[in-house]
Amino acid sequence: MANRTDKQSSTNTTHFGFEEVSVNDKKHLVRGVFESVANKYDIMNDLMSGGVHRLWKASLIDWVNPQPGEAHLDVAGGTGDIAMRIIDRVGRDKVGPVTVCDLTPDMMLVGRDRAIDHGILKGLSWTCGNAESLPFPSRSMDSYTIAFGLRNVTHIDRALAEAKRVLKPGGRFFCLEFSQVVLPILDQIYDQYSFKILPNMGQLVANDRESYQYLAESIRRFPPQDDLISMMRSAGLEQCSYRNHTGGVAAIHCGWRI
Repeated sequence: MANRTDKQSSTNTTHFGFEEVSVNDKKHLVRGVFESVANKYDIMNDLMSGGVHRLWKASLIDWVNPQPGEAHLDVAGGTGDIAMRIIDRVGRDKVGPVTVCDLTPDMMLVGRDRAIDHGILKGLSWTCGNAESLPFPSRSMDSYTIAFGLRNVTHIDRALAEAKRVLKPGGRFFCLEFSQVVLPILDQIYDQYSFKILPNMGQLVANDRESYQYLAESIRRFPPQDDLISMMRSAGLEQCSYRNHTGGVAAIHCGWRI
């Protein structure tokens, strides 16, 4: 598979897909991608996963096992998909405060419209913010989720440290992300799909080849499963583990703040 690393080539540059860019520019470039795909985001996930992302998200919610009254934070969750799944799992009359935090206002506008369409008018709040510097008090959340968002963060170590900071003792961090395929042959097939088919489908469906090309590249630059476990431990999270899905096409990582 293509080279995968989260290391910066210098203190002033980082990766944007396979391209090296200024650290200061990456946030704006990532925001530009998601502004471009906001209205097609769910279709994008269907294209990138063949629709299987819905099963992965169901597995994520099963592992989170949200309970009545808990405070939940969903980072990079602009369209509200994970947040609304949590609300539906707990029950609208029992769920605690659920907060979506996203870098891109356009994504949250899509999410707010979806929530209204689903009749969710209270208990769900929206905050524009950066995963590397969350605008929330320390020890304020029972659980933290980030689905298909961590690979877009400039400094993953800072985002993990912030996740630990906002979690209460006994709180848990969950990351659902495209990961490293562990099954022979499937990895070759997935590479061909990601770099040959997906950008063309992005052009056909959303008239946006470049954004889909970036998203495929960003997956390959994301740390493999065990490397992410090491980063989580370095950030102070404990009892870290992961579960592969679809042969490692995606993985869910979990860590506790003790």
